Amino acid sequence: MQRPQRKPLLSMAAEISGSTYLFIAVCAFLLFIAAWFLATGLGVAKPIFLPSPAAVVAKLGKLAADGTLASDIGNSVYRIMVGFLIASVMALATAILIGAYRFWEAAIEPFLDFVRYMPVVAFVPLTILWSGTGDIQKFLIIWIGTYFQQALMFKDNIKRVPTDFIGFGRTLGMSDLRVLMRIVVPSAMPQIWDTLRISLGWAWTWVTLAELVAANSGLGYRITVAQRYLQTDMAIGYILVLGILGLATDQIMRFLGRHFFKYERKS
Repeated sequence: MQRPQRKPLLSMAAEISGSTYLFIAVCAFLLFIAAWFLATGLGVAKPIFLPSPAAVVAKLGKLAADGTLASDIGNSVYRIMVGFLIASVMALATAILIGAYRFWEAAIEPFLDFVRYMPVVAFVPLTILWSGTGDIQKFLIIWIGTYFQQALMFKDNIKRVPTDFIGFGRTLGMSDLRVLMRIVVPSAMPQIWDTLRISLGWAWTWVTLAELVAANSGLGYRITVAQRYLQTDMAIGYILVLGILGLATDQIMRFLGRHFFKYERKS
């Protein structure tokens, strides 16, 4: 007797509509908030350790009213944008080089593998010595935390381009540079975009780490101040703000990816 075929798990994604997906996601957040209300309302956790959601919202409202919250968000977003952009451009250039030429792959990739296993935290005191505690140090931490990972992931994206595409360019008499710029990179861009979206989350982590240690502004700095004065409501509030900003940037990247690469979704 022939065994019945099992339905692939990945095909189940098509069974959930967009509205259903959104409903489930919202319910998950509501359950989290309800559990938080319950824990604080029943006195399971003391306010010094876990303040109520109302207390956290009130604190954030006070910080928003005097401009502190907006200033901290602006400083952190600026550092993210500059540091992440520098790292991404350099990583993409490196990935094209090592993804297209075996000589450069042998010369560069082992070193990238070597550095990417070094903990970024260990570089924080060194970057302070090298560049002080200004924005350049924040850019450097973001670069160290994202560039080496991105370069290798971009290289894998480029390597996945079908060889038939490259062969087609050869038959048209295109030069190596034109094959790379007109065929390889555009073909890999949907995957490269996904890599950018994922690595943007790392950049948020690294800038917060840098601000926790050496800064006088930003979301990470404000968490350090809250810890120093046992202002748990402010610390938790800023952690939630970080989560909201990260989720927002991730969803924006998803939306732009669906808009830019409609042909990939159709295929």
